[in-house]
Amino acid sequence: MSSNKVTLEKIVSLCKRRGFVFQSAEIYSGLNGVYDFGPLGAKLKQNIKNSWIDFVNKAEDEIVFLDGSILGAQAVWKASGHTDNFSDPLVDCQNCKKRFRADDIDLEKACPACGVKKWTDVRQFKLMFETELGAVSDKSNIAYLRPETAQSIFVNFKNVMNSSRVKIPFGIAQIGKAFRNEITPKQFLFRMREFEQMELEFFCKEENAEKFFNKWVELRINYFKKLGLNSEKIRTRPHEKDELAHYSKSCVDVEYNFPFGWKELEGIAYRTDYDLKQHAKHSGKDLSVFDQETGESYYPHVIECSVGVDRLFLTILFDAYTEDEIEGEKRTSLKLHPQIAPITAAILPLSKKLSNNCKNIYESLKQKGYSIQFDDSGSIGKRYRRQDEIGTPVCFTFDFDSVQDNKVTARNRDTLKQERISIDQVENYIKNLLEK
Repeated sequence: MSSNKVTLEKIVSLCKRRGFVFQSAEIYSGLNGVYDFGPLGAKLKQNIKNSWIDFVNKAEDEIVFLDGSILGAQAVWKASGHTDNFSDPLVDCQNCKKRFRADDIDLEKACPACGVKKWTDVRQFKLMFETELGAVSDKSNIAYLRPETAQSIFVNFKNVMNSSRVKIPFGIAQIGKAFRNEITPKQFLFRMREFEQMELEFFCKEENAEKFFNKWVELRINYFKKLGLNSEKIRTRPHEKDELAHYSKSCVDVEYNFPFGWKELEGIAYRTDYDLKQHAKHSGKDLSVFDQETGESYYPHVIECSVGVDRLFLTILFDAYTEDEIEGEKRTSLKLHPQIAPITAAILPLSKKLSNNCKNIYESLKQKGYSIQFDDSGSIGKRYRRQDEIGTPVCFTFDFDSVQDNKVTARNRDTLKQERISIDQVENYIKNLLEK
């Protein structure tokens, strides 16, 4: 009997216990809204990014990659509108001094922290982290940690076109860190001050923009389903006109049903030609494209697909977390898709006396690039539970009969089915899992 009554507290506990995520600088009381990814978390995060890269590489349309700088010139963010518009409404409780986003609470009611209704006026709080370049403190030396990865794509648009010889329609993809000085980081990895984005800017002619917009919405939904996310917990929500960003003509959020409600997982936006025109205007550089068929220049329109690596990481953990009971014992498992599980398989000698006999299986698979664990500590039941909890799809148990028959027992994480297979078939067994 299984249950998916997952809570944020259970995920946070599992992440620390099993080395997925740690509070940054925890020994110094931590840094709010900033997290470090442990050994298993780093692997899972990398597998998520690899799955997105694979998705991009297999796209029907031509897409190239970029790795833009984290520091951004002040002029870039002025042109994009961030220095003037990128802010959140902030309010303070004058009684307990707690700070809140004004759109997160009801100002007609008392402070949720102290129960007293004594609010300051609402003011705008700038979300970008500002820094200075060089030794001289001067307004001309101001730079920003980028609040999104998209702008480096737009300012390099012509560089990419000229050097890669790509033609419209095409896309530019990027994975990278971004930084936002959130007023109230919350819900663990859901809203952070330092996070990683996977963004795709797809450039096309205006007359084809709606077609490509609908196409990318469908492709992104299929991507999440292929990752193994429960399709019943995924939906699309078109933005109303009054919530569209100033540069967007239309936008659809892919939402997931988290324990704290339906929330955005990915945003897919039709940004029109706003960004290229803005950077052309402010920089004085021509970012238009010459159309050989019409003999005229035009600014391409843009479809953007943007998903946070960390938020998808959290979503995958919520979706995979399962509690059930086996032989009277409670079991926690992560039913992760084999392609993104941090550990693909575990080699378990039934007894420590057999460790040397099966070390060669572990070493052979590791040399071939598989993410494998070797575990000979504790009872076999406890070792199965450990592997279940970190999402390992299969365990291979080497017992005393294995010495004679050259076979191991393959035990499936989800079905608990056990089957005896030849040692020389172990790699094929793993390959079949990864291909599903």
